[in-house]
Amino acid sequence: MHPDHAAHGERGDNAHGNHTTGDFKKRFWVALAASVPVLALSPSIQSFFGITLAIPHSPEIAFFVATFVYIYGGAPFLRGSLRELKKGQPGMMTLVAVAVTAAFVYSGASVFGLTGNGKELLWELVTLIDIMLLGHWIEMKSVLGASRALEELAGLLPKMAHKREGDGSVSDVFIALLTIGNEVVVKPGERIPVDGVVVEGMTSVDESMLTGESGLVLKQNGSRVIAGALNAESAIVVQVTKTGKDTYLSRIVTLVREAQGSKSRTQDVANKAALWLTIVALGGGTLTLFAWLLFSQPFGFAIERAIAVIVIACPHALGLAIPLVVAFSTALSAQRGLLIRDRTAFEAARNVDTIVFDKTGTLTKGTFVVSEVIPLDAVSSDDVLINAGSIDAGSSHPIAKAIVEAAPETRPVLHASVMPGRGFQGTLDGALVQVVSEAYVRERGVSYDEGRVREALALGKTAVFVLREGKPMGVITLDDAIRDEAREAVNTLKEKGYRVVMITGDNESVGKRVAGELHLDEYFAGVLPHKKAEIIVRLQEEGRTVAMVGDGVNDAPALAQADIGIAIGAGTDVAIETASIILVRNNPLDVVHVMELSRQTYRKMIQNLWWAAGYNIIALPLAAGVLYGSGIVLSPAIGAVLMSLSTVIVAFNASLLRNAV
Repeated sequence: MHPDHAAHGERGDNAHGNHTTGDFKKRFWVALAASVPVLALSPSIQSFFGITLAIPHSPEIAFFVATFVYIYGGAPFLRGSLRELKKGQPGMMTLVAVAVTAAFVYSGASVFGLTGNGKELLWELVTLIDIMLLGHWIEMKSVLGASRALEELAGLLPKMAHKREGDGSVSDVFIALLTIGNEVVVKPGERIPVDGVVVEGMTSVDESMLTGESGLVLKQNGSRVIAGALNAESAIVVQVTKTGKDTYLSRIVTLVREAQGSKSRTQDVANKAALWLTIVALGGGTLTLFAWLLFSQPFGFAIERAIAVIVIACPHALGLAIPLVVAFSTALSAQRGLLIRDRTAFEAARNVDTIVFDKTGTLTKGTFVVSEVIPLDAVSSDDVLINAGSIDAGSSHPIAKAIVEAAPETRPVLHASVMPGRGFQGTLDGALVQVVSEAYVRERGVSYDEGRVREALALGKTAVFVLREGKPMGVITLDDAIRDEAREAVNTLKEKGYRVVMITGDNESVGKRVAGELHLDEYFAGVLPHKKAEIIVRLQEEGRTVAMVGDGVNDAPALAQADIGIAIGAGTDVAIETASIILVRNNPLDVVHVMELSRQTYRKMIQNLWWAAGYNIIALPLAAGVLYGSGIVLSPAIGAVLMSLSTVIVAFNASLLRNAV
C-alpha cells in the first residue's frame, strides 16, 4: 500500500498527504496541547478522577476545541483519504478519516441535542487523532532510517575537487566540470571525487562504505580508485576515467534505488491482505453498528464500537511491513558490497539448494603460483628458482612472472631471448640456461626422472623445466592457487546444507585436484564457456534450484540460465546485465552473506506480516465488543494505540535486520 516510503524520505509521500516528519511532529504537539482542555471538560474523565468542573457551556467549549483538533490534527488523514478515494483504492487514510469524522459528527449532534442522549465522543476523538499523529511521526522517523544508508552513500561524493592544470597549478572546481583525462589532487583525509587511476604518489584508502572491504587498500601508480573512497594517508594525483553518473558510486546508488522500488512478490501478498483488511474494517464497522442497535444498545455505544473496529483494522502496518524490510536489506547489502539488481531473484535465493561456482578467478586466484620445485640434479630448490627467475625476469608472461616472484633473487643475464612457443633462454654465469615446456623436453629427447614429475602432472599442474647447458636442473610446477576464502566459503555453505558444485574449462586432472582440495560435492571439467549454461539446465532438470557464481563475462549464459545469477569480483564494473546480484569484492565468502541476507530478509518479511495483521485476530472481536458482557471492551483510543503500536513494531523489527546478518 505504501511502496515509496523509504524512497521519499524526509519529503514524505502521497500516503501521508505530502506531510513531512517535522510536520507530523508539529501537528502532534499542537493537537496534544489542544486536547488537554477537551479531556479536562469531559464528563467521563471527570467521573474517572472523581472531580467536577462547573464551567458554563463546557460541552460547547470542548466541542469547538475538538473541532480545531479534528481540522488541524486530522488534516493529513482527511486529505489522504481523498487521494485514496480518487484512485479507487481506499486504505488506511480512508479508515482513519471515516473513524474520526464519524466521532466528530456524532459528538456534534450530541452536544447540540440532536441525538437526545447527550453522550459524546469528544475525548475519544482528540486522543484518537493524537495517537494517530504520534504513530505516523514515529513511523516516518523509522522510514527515514531505512533510507539513511542510501543517503550516506550518496553523500560520500564531495562537491569540489582540486584540479591540476597542465602548468602544475591547482585550482578548486566543481566535480561536474571535470572531464575524462583531467588530473585531480586528493589530499589526506579527503574523499576521492571521481573514478580514476593513480598517476602520482602512494597511499592507503578506505573503501569500506563502498565495497565492504574492512581494511585499508594500498594505492600506487596504476592503481584504480573509486569516487567516495577516503584517502587515509598521503596526497595522490588521480587521472579521471569516469565522472558523474558513470562512476561506481553513482551506479551503486542507482542500483539501490531501483532495487528498493522494484516489486516484491511478498509485497503483493501484503497489498492483497491490506485491501481485504480495508473491506473487513468498513464492513465490520457497519455490521458492528447495526448489531448493537439490534441489541437495543444506545447509538453512542454502537457508534463507538464501530469506530473502534475501523481503527483497529487499519492496514497501515501491512503497507509498511514489506517496503521497510526491502529498504533496509537493499541499503544494508550495498554497504557490504552486495548489489541487488533483481529483488524477486534475491528473495527467491532463500530457496536455492545448489550453488555452482566457476573455478578460475572465483574459487581460485586466476593467476599462476609456484607450488613445488623438484631438483633433478645436485642442486637446491633455490638454485633452480634463481636460474629460472633470472632468465624470466624480463618477461611479462604469467608463468614467468610467477617464477620471478618465487625466486629468492635474480641475477644479470646475457643474450636473453624468447623461444617461440617453448620458453625463454639466456646466458647466466657463462652457461646457457633455458626455461622451457615439457613439449620442448620431449622434442629434444632430454632424459629425466619421469616418476618424480608424473605425480605433479597427474594433479593437473603446469610443469616448467629448467635446463643448464641442455641438462635438466629441475622442474618447477605451478597451479592456479585456491583462494583461502574459497575453502571457508565452501565449508560454510556445505554446513548450511547447500550442494556445492564447480564448473571449469580446465582438464579433468585440474578439476579433480581443485574439487578434491575443496571437498566439493560435484564438479564438471573441460566445459567450454557456451556449454556452461547446459550444465545449469541439467541440474535444474534434476529438480535443483541453482545459483550460479561467476565473473560475469565468460559465464554470462550460465548466469542468465541459473535461478539466481551472482557476478563475483565485479570491482568497479557494476553494469553486469546477466546477473541478479553483483558482489563487488572477489571474495567467495560474500556468497554466504548473500544467501544469509536473503533468508533473514524473508524471515523479517514474514514476521512483519504477522505483526501487521495477526493482532487483528484478537483485537477486532474485542473492539466489536464480543466480551462486553464480561466487562472487557476496547475504546477507539485504545484501538488507535494498538494499531499505532503495530506500525511501530513493524518499523522497529525491520530495522533489526542490521543486526541479523
